Amino acid sequence: CSSLPRARPAPRSSTRVETRARPAPMRTAVTLAVGVVAVAGLVLWRRRRRPVRIWMDGAFDMMHFGHANAFRLGRAHGTHLVVGVNDSQSITACKGPPLMSDAERIAAVEGCRFVDEVVAHVPYVMDDAYVRSIIKKHRIDFIVHGDDPCLVGGRDVYEAAQRLGKYKTIPRTEGISTTNIVSRMLACEGASRAQPARSSHFMPRASTFVHLLPRAPSRHRRKAARVVYVDGSFDLFHAGHVRMLEHARGLGDYLIVGVLDDSSVRAALGPARPIMALHERAVSVLGCKHVDDVVVGSPWQLTPDVLASLGAALVAHSKLEDEESARMDDTGTSRFAHAGKAGALVEIDNEDFCGLSVPGLIQRVRKQSAEMEARMVRKKAAEDVYYAQRFRKQTFDLAAASSPSRAELRF
Repeated sequence: CSSLPRARPAPRSSTRVETRARPAPMRTAVTLAVGVVAVAGLVLWRRRRRPVRIWMDGAFDMMHFGHANAFRLGRAHGTHLVVGVNDSQSITACKGPPLMSDAERIAAVEGCRFVDEVVAHVPYVMDDAYVRSIIKKHRIDFIVHGDDPCLVGGRDVYEAAQRLGKYKTIPRTEGISTTNIVSRMLACEGASRAQPARSSHFMPRASTFVHLLPRAPSRHRRKAARVVYVDGSFDLFHAGHVRMLEHARGLGDYLIVGVLDDSSVRAALGPARPIMALHERAVSVLGCKHVDDVVVGSPWQLTPDVLASLGAALVAHSKLEDEESARMDDTGTSRFAHAGKAGALVEIDNEDFCGLSVPGLIQRVRKQSAEMEARMVRKKAAEDVYYAQRFRKQTFDLAAASSPSRAELRF
């Protein structure tokens, strides 16, 4: 029998791969580099997981949407915002008595959607020891304040934080301030000597409302959500409003707040009202953490069609003085009659801060009008001195930087 042909072995490659062991120093260097990269990645991972805690503090007297926007901007520097509220005693010693009590100011700050934690009874002026104590106790990474000066005795209140390298600034909200609101309140009663115009200088944009909307997935409206609707003037948004909206939110899963237009408020409460314009009141309400959505310029009559379009299962109404005054129409009929007949009307009895009202707040301002006018003069004088020194220093630094020969003469 014929023999089968043998399989030829595969030809050897002309290039021979040589495997040589790396020298020991090279292996050590590679191992060390890999270790350093791993440790750096672990540190970065832990930093990303660790919350960055921001501290802001202030009096927050007559809290307004400018404060809420400041909280939003401050919180953007980290992940957790801690707000300290100055006590009345230290505020009085530094710039005169506040209009609101400690409890009223604390409740208003707690109601803001951007605030995670509130620390009460914080001194108006924080020295080095106090700044170090809050950084340690509350694990603060940065202290944030507006870029406008906060001066007491000609000195910046935040000098200690600046020296520690823990200080950051945010731009202030243009067109709104406590001074502006107080001026409008005095003009409302004809108590101001200067009689300033009560027009609003705040210019809202679509982004303003978008930034204030709740973004957490748990706050999105679900199909089976029990929707609660409450409306009102919400003029000079205060702690009483916050408590009322908190109670209303507790009645269901989703809270829609209607803000009445200026003409409706004027017809119900008189020609001097509202003090705050419609867009200012709407933004103030939207900054409250209990609110899910806002109807800007809500209808006066709550007809069945209005309630159906909102999908509201309940209509809540507060017994706050201002909102109770805006309950009846010209014929003396309650504008909540349809909701009452349908059994959907719920009365909220506000025991907390039930005495807060716009007329009451105006009376507080009138009692302190002389002191407040003197305070405004002192504040302006202190700011003028501060800015003069600041600009003089900047001018000197620029002149020195542009003249090397002069800089060399210093050494």
